[in-house]
Amino acid sequence: MIDTTIETLGQLKASGYVSKSTKQELRDNLIKKLKNKETVFEGVLGFEDTVIPDMERAMLSKHNILLLGLRGQAKTRLARLMVNLLDEYIPVVEGSELNDDPLNPLSRYAKDLIAIHGDNTPIQWMHRSERYVEKLATPDVSVADLIGDLDPIKAATKKLDYSDERVIHFGLIPRAHRCIFVINELPDLQARIQVSLFNILQEGDIQIRGFKLRLALDIQFVFTANPEDYTNRGSIITPLKDRIESQILTHYPRTLEIAKQITHQEAKLSAEQQEQVESSDLVKNLLERIAFQARNSEYVDEKSGVSARLTIAGYENLVSTAERRMLHNAEDKTAIRVTDFWGVVPAITGKVELVYEGEQEGPYGVALRLLNGAIKEEFLESFPNPDRLKHENDKDPYAVIAAWFSAGNTITLLNDATNAQYKYQLSEVSGLMELVQEQGISDTEQWLYMELVLHALAQFELISREVVNGKVLFQDPLADALDELDFGFDDE
Repeated sequence: MIDTTIETLGQLKASGYVSKSTKQELRDNLIKKLKNKETVFEGVLGFEDTVIPDMERAMLSKHNILLLGLRGQAKTRLARLMVNLLDEYIPVVEGSELNDDPLNPLSRYAKDLIAIHGDNTPIQWMHRSERYVEKLATPDVSVADLIGDLDPIKAATKKLDYSDERVIHFGLIPRAHRCIFVINELPDLQARIQVSLFNILQEGDIQIRGFKLRLALDIQFVFTANPEDYTNRGSIITPLKDRIESQILTHYPRTLEIAKQITHQEAKLSAEQQEQVESSDLVKNLLERIAFQARNSEYVDEKSGVSARLTIAGYENLVSTAERRMLHNAEDKTAIRVTDFWGVVPAITGKVELVYEGEQEGPYGVALRLLNGAIKEEFLESFPNPDRLKHENDKDPYAVIAAWFSAGNTITLLNDATNAQYKYQLSEVSGLMELVQEQGISDTEQWLYMELVLHALAQFELISREVVNGKVLFQDPLADALDELDFGFDDE
């Protein structure tokens, strides 16, 4: 147990404290967690058999790490969680800008201070939460930002000659000594800036404006990047990749269940929303299917990826859409409906990058296509495929519903309809409730499934659907076609 009441170098020596490198700390504390069967990366879901074992192997090997994956794949979160594997406190020379280890001083400042005060050199304790440094790579990042430069103000103030290394202003990397240092979006660094990292990664020394400084920097580097085939801004130069020992590929959730867990964990809902707005598994499935549809859509750039933030923001919008309706209708509670998914469109359009065909279709049109594809896919999980029934002799379970619409009946679902109005409209459709009940759907979810059936049958063209001005109109497809015809008769 570390005694953080120790205040001087002499007391630290007397305590028997032994210095360890950052990578050794990560390795030792990881080993403890693995032996105790503890979760290493709390809150990271879907990587248990893929990414996390690779991360653990890299840390056991004391490797610098490159996390390679599309946006929204928890790369930065993984890096930030590594902090929990550091020792809770480490001693540093008081006032040192490079977090100098009192037993192994690195900077000129720390060495001079220890030379003057000896065992009375004051020390302070640094918590692991302070040992994380993160930099977003942008094209304007300079060598001075990362490594350092000469500081003319420091030279003038302290009346130092420019040949004195004390005029150096250290950059982010030297200041991250004994820390985890993360560079996000590494390909965005210009090639000449990437070159400046070579010696730090390999030999641990840096050079600033002619000063050859042998600084044995103790840093755990973590880099993140999109795959090389998705970046028109730059790439990771080969010699730098060669110096990063472990390259780990991340990925999107591979199952609907994992995706739902991530969305539920990350969505920020108020206590009122969680209590007053009911969200069924069907709703959650539909939302995740939109993201799965987007990742396979011909309209969406697959190299860009579709972040998990789409479903997180979408779920928040979905709940808020239902909540807004509830407030307008002065109701105490409500449940999310399929029509509420039109409120998710703003969360979709801002989260997908379209290819040329998608641009022609338009963001709104692509969002609706994704929603319609999700509706169709979820419908087929519980109900027979209408297209297959056309080629088989099985009884058509949708015949009564289709006949009701063929008789000239219509149904209009208003986005802001009260709970009573919503249920009344759905109950008007002959055969709809019976169809849902035959599938063993619970009473609490039957209204949502009834609505799903109508939207899905419109996708299979058994009925037609028109979305306009805050309402959805369902009617016979022939009637819809006749409405669109212009016979050229003028009123006399």
